[in-house]
Amino acid sequence: MNKNLFEPFGRTVTLRDANGDTLNTFKALIQPLRYKNKMYLDGIYTEIGFNSQGHYLYLGPPEPDLCAAAAGDHLFADGISYQIDRAEKVYQNDKVFYIWAIIRTITEVESYD
Repeated sequence: MNKNLFEPFGRTVTLRDANGDTLNTFKALIQPLRYKNKMYLDGIYTEIGFNSQGHYLYLGPPEPDLCAAAAGDHLFADGISYQIDRAEKVYQNDKVFYIWAIIRTITEVESYD
């Protein structure tokens, strides 16, 4: 897959740094990730209970390289911010064909002092 293959089917995704500044805007696919056994999916405990945080499969072009994303870099699409949990390159011969990643919605946790 190359960048052109994501254009007709992908949604607009923005890669942002930890300050929220735009690093790159491109088209990619994001879909819910469903596991039969969710024991190994992380979540967080909040004041009102456990939030499992939605996990998604990301398929996108070779650039930007999410494998080299800095700490705090995140994706933004359709009003939702996503943390990049894991990313890997998929090769066709010796060339990066596309990047897949496991991403999850970022849940803002308020401090309750």
